[in-house]
Amino acid sequence: MCKGLASLPTCCLERAKELKARLGSILQKPNWNISCCKIGKNKPTLEECLKWKESFEKLLSSKYGLCAFTAFLVSEFSEENVAFYFACEDYRTTKCPEKLPAKAQKIYNEFIGSEAPREINIDHETRDITKANMLAPSTSCFDMAQHKIYMLMAKDCYPRFLRSPAYRDLVCQAKPGAKATKQPQQEKKA
Repeated sequence: MCKGLASLPTCCLERAKELKARLGSILQKPNWNISCCKIGKNKPTLEECLKWKESFEKLLSSKYGLCAFTAFLVSEFSEENVAFYFACEDYRTTKCPEKLPAKAQKIYNEFIGSEAPREINIDHETRDITKANMLAPSTSCFDMAQHKIYMLMAKDCYPRFLRSPAYRDLVCQAKPGAKATKQPQQEKKA
């Protein structure tokens, strides 16, 4: 955030972030790049693409789903949400307690701090609690902020992703998996 913006009331800053997000989705290119989802000749199958509609968790647990969703978030200028979520997941699995403070500070500086380059959209109460948790970093110090971002993605970004032309194009271009292509042949023989 610009140093000059810090003097503005927080309600103005929050409104500006909302407008940025809305304008981003209006101005976004309809042909966002999903080339990262096409690793070699391996593309997600139709069944895999359709599973992403079942739940947000299924989307995130799929290598291709996560890639497509991240590309969508990039097109909407909100990729910091998924980056923060997975940074917290990585942080939580840190085995060595001596590494927690440095990792926590890095996550805080990148996503939560007042001049964070990839600042996430969380309320002030959550931000303050997370800042207080930084005094004695534990594996759960980002839990509240991570949960808020997860819910934001699940309730806002995920439904927009499923309605996006890019997701629909991906489904249309996807080929049925091996199981799906073998079934019709077996039915014809019966």
